[in-house]
Amino acid sequence: MNVRKIIGEKPIQTVETISAQETLSAAAAILAQKKIGALIVADGRDGVAGILSERDIVRRLAAEGGACLMSPVASAMTKAVISCAPTDSAHSVMEKMTGGRFRHMPVMEEGRLVGVISIGDVVKARMSEMEMENRAMEEMIKGN
Repeated sequence: MNVRKIIGEKPIQTVETISAQETLSAAAAILAQKKIGALIVADGRDGVAGILSERDIVRRLAAEGGACLMSPVASAMTKAVISCAPTDSAHSVMEKMTGGRFRHMPVMEEGRLVGVISIGDVVKARMSEMEMENRAMEEMIKGN
């Protein structure tokens, strides 16, 4: 299964983005309202300047206290973003996420942001794939 198929099956296709100049407070509000774990920091040209996760905000809060919520997103975002392509396999994406210990990855095509994939999306897709394989094996064993 590839990334294009996984993001195509997501119920919500929109990618939530934020400006690097917005505050961490504004970012936290969006994350809570949308019930998501990360925001893509837009570069203004359909690309990615960074990614901001719940973890990024929590780390800043732990280190600096509540005053950090007035800091810009740019101060806490991950700038060295690892992305994937729609043609990448679910397995390769899972390896990147597990190895890098992150849960969200922008999907880029020809330098443009086309989606976001989460570890939950990948696990769900892989479980569905395994269920289909199991059903096929059962049918084969039963002779149907």
